[in-house]
Amino acid sequence: METLSIIQNLRVQDVLDVAFLSVVAYHLYLWFQGTRALKAMVGLLGLGAVYTLARSWGLFLTTWVFQVFWQVLVILLIILFQSEIRQVLERLNPVKLLGIRKMTPPEAWISDFVNGVFQLARRSIGALVVVERSERVQGHITPGQVMEAAPTPEILLSIFQKDSPLHDGAVIVADGRIRQVATYLPLSSEKDLPRRWGTRHRAALGLSKRADALVIVVSEERGEVSVAMGGNLRIMESPEKFMRFMHEAVAPPRPAGGNRWERLRGYVVRRWRTKALSLLVVSLTWLLFAGQQDFQASFTVPVESANLPAILRITEPPNPRVRITVRGLRKDVGLLDESNVEVRVDLSGSRVGSNKVRIGRGQVILPNDRVRVIRIQPPVLTYVMRERP
Repeated sequence: METLSIIQNLRVQDVLDVAFLSVVAYHLYLWFQGTRALKAMVGLLGLGAVYTLARSWGLFLTTWVFQVFWQVLVILLIILFQSEIRQVLERLNPVKLLGIRKMTPPEAWISDFVNGVFQLARRSIGALVVVERSERVQGHITPGQVMEAAPTPEILLSIFQKDSPLHDGAVIVADGRIRQVATYLPLSSEKDLPRRWGTRHRAALGLSKRADALVIVVSEERGEVSVAMGGNLRIMESPEKFMRFMHEAVAPPRPAGGNRWERLRGYVVRRWRTKALSLLVVSLTWLLFAGQQDFQASFTVPVESANLPAILRITEPPNPRVRITVRGLRKDVGLLDESNVEVRVDLSGSRVGSNKVRIGRGQVILPNDRVRVIRIQPPVLTYVMRERP
């Protein structure tokens, strides 16, 4: 009954509230997909559900333990997930979102990157490099060492030369920067691959089937450069071909053609399951807590008269009504309407002519005392009386 009353009293603000948080939840899922933070967030949602049930069922000890736990939880989250929190803050940088800060275009790093990869190939130095695109790869790899550097020839040569402690594994490049080194990728389980392909090629194919990243392989034996994308491996015979391929694959996609309706439809349909799940989770959470919201509502109710002298009759107003504004918990306010709220005035002292009657909170009869009246409009009604014939 309370849930139904909450839904019936939806406001524009409530719809915007749910829509905004659904968008936030959707993007948080994309950012944290496959990371430890996402698993922790799912666990926290489960604990929150247990706490809510314990509180609603009156489990005193369980509720008390959770209240103590929540007090230290924020500090624990900041300590454990400071890296993920920093990434979110960087993504939400208003300067970056408004486009004021000039972003480094792909052309600024692809040329050096291609040059470095082919220098590795000419020196027969084996290498494995992952270039992220729209999807994160953290959920598919074994993390290595964190690094922050530009993918220049000098850096790539220093990482993959055999005496380097970081040469064993893959390098992760995201947004034109080296983010991790010495990471390990999932191997492809296909059995009909060419025998000349080694572990690096299997790892490249394995990751390219799980994410939309580009995985560049430099063969140590043949000095050959290959790129895995979507489960397929392509050989890059020259730096020029590799350069064109990188620009086409990494450059930001151009806006899709068609009218506004088609672009809007494409935005809605893309990852629709994730978006629908985000909307469902936020909506259920909102319904769970909306009943405890401090809520204000106004409605118009008829005014009933009592103790009118038998010799008098009311000529004006014919149907007196006042507008009542109440405040309380949403679950209580949402149940009120014209059918269960009464306004009753005492007309025992009325006389022929105009009679002004003040309407106060004492004249408003509510079904429970958990809701308070904060405003009555108009506060005074003028009754015009005539003698009965």
